[in-house]
Amino acid sequence: MLEKEFILNLALQLTRIKSVVESEGEIEIARWIYDFFKTLDYYKEHPNYLLLSDLKGDVLNRKNVLALLKGQKGNSRKTVVLIGHIDTVGIEDYGNIKEYATYPEKLKDILRTKELDEDTSKDLESGEWLFGRGIFDMKSGVAINMALLKHLSEKVSEMQGNILFLAVPDEEGNSKGMLSATEDLVRLAETYNLEYVAAIDTDYMAPRFPGDDKKYIYIGTVGKILSCFYIYGKETHVGQAFEGLDANLLASEILKEVDLAFDLCDLVEGEASTPPISLGQRDLKSEYSVQTVNEAYLYFNYSTHSSKPNEILEKLKVKAQKAFKNVLKKLNDDYARYCQASGIPCKKLPWKPQVLTFKELYDEVKKETDGKIMEHLRNFKDKLMEQKLDDRIYCLQIVRELTRQWSNKNPAVVLFFAPPYYPHIYVKGQKEKEKNLIMAVNSAVAEVAARVPYKFEIKKFYPYISDLSYFSIPEERAVEALTDNMPGWGEIYSLPVECIRKLDVPVVNIGPYGKDAHKFTERVNIPYSFEVVPEIVEKTVRLLLEGEK
Repeated sequence: MLEKEFILNLALQLTRIKSVVESEGEIEIARWIYDFFKTLDYYKEHPNYLLLSDLKGDVLNRKNVLALLKGQKGNSRKTVVLIGHIDTVGIEDYGNIKEYATYPEKLKDILRTKELDEDTSKDLESGEWLFGRGIFDMKSGVAINMALLKHLSEKVSEMQGNILFLAVPDEEGNSKGMLSATEDLVRLAETYNLEYVAAIDTDYMAPRFPGDDKKYIYIGTVGKILSCFYIYGKETHVGQAFEGLDANLLASEILKEVDLAFDLCDLVEGEASTPPISLGQRDLKSEYSVQTVNEAYLYFNYSTHSSKPNEILEKLKVKAQKAFKNVLKKLNDDYARYCQASGIPCKKLPWKPQVLTFKELYDEVKKETDGKIMEHLRNFKDKLMEQKLDDRIYCLQIVRELTRQWSNKNPAVVLFFAPPYYPHIYVKGQKEKEKNLIMAVNSAVAEVAARVPYKFEIKKFYPYISDLSYFSIPEERAVEALTDNMPGWGEIYSLPVECIRKLDVPVVNIGPYGKDAHKFTERVNIPYSFEVVPEIVEKTVRLLLEGEK
């Protein structure tokens, strides 16, 4: 039986280490966890099973912590991965009390001097909640994994199968920790003859709506792709407005068609992915003048449960074509009324809808230039790299340059992808590993639910972007649509596709319960998180490794 007070104390110690993403604290906390395991008898006997692994190509020299625990009962290859991230978002939202942000015991008293909403005040005075940056997202979850590994390391002679503990940095940033870890996981599997059967994350779980009292377990995870539109209009003088096409108008119509469009949600087994939401819209005019805007850019966070990159391209192409037609109809209608009111002759405006993917544009220009565009873009990219641009802007500038090299100067919309990309994992229950994970989770939850006063619901997709996405990836055709249409692929961004494909395991998130992740009122519920969650995780692990009794 895992001890509540031991896990809680571990969570407090982890929280006191300020490990804000892209800071030295990420290295400090990795070393602390590594040193924790080094003191255990098991790792004194098996030091080669404990690794402090450098992130591949990381300028900050951050580390992953990997700890393998091999059961001695039988000779099973089955291995469960326990994963957690050790970084947090920043602490600036704590304002003038930020020095206490990572000290839960002190923070509780300080928060009593602040004006808080009714729900937060109630939790603060209940004695059942711990407040602090990272205590909820997700150091309590990491503490559970550490405590479970310690507990089982003392009973290794009775244990079938294996557990691989993994703690990664940069989850709140670009998932460099997990992406680097995929190579470690593949290497360890080959070295020690491991068969990964599932990955269990203990990232946070929160109410889905006000008053929600259910406790959720998520078998599978949401995906995310950053979908971008470059709009090239036709410039003109403002006094001759109908002789051009305002790129801002077309961008706004695309925004209207795509932003929060329910028909772009994935509906899977009664669960809807969050609709696409705009993360940026701007025109690209650099100075004031009475020339109209001829370039604009917008991009969307596109969540997925089932749609793959190639399918998303097709859906968004349809939306962009509809937006283009809507704009042309508006322009022609308004122009006709303007001409009638002004007493001048009117003829239909010359523009036609023109929507291309980046790959289609590239192929057009390559054909026109007899392939010379390839060398031109190589030189152009070299100059871009020197500017150290944001990844999104790097991709945009390549699209702009390619459009400049195209002989077709009519208004157009170019659809492309930019980093980052998180594949969704839909655990359908069709494969053997998927069936086993679903049965193990169902059994573990049912057994615990019979004894505790909580309402449980098992859902299909963890709703928050997480490192779980990198335990599986869509088939080759879908990935090609991503790589062919992401201008910076292989230069500023890539994924270890082959390693992820070798992992190919179903995932589940069994997380601590709390509220207000990424807010200064971030907090974790003590009874559920430190008593119930550890038991569910342990039972799920045992069932995965040993099967139903």
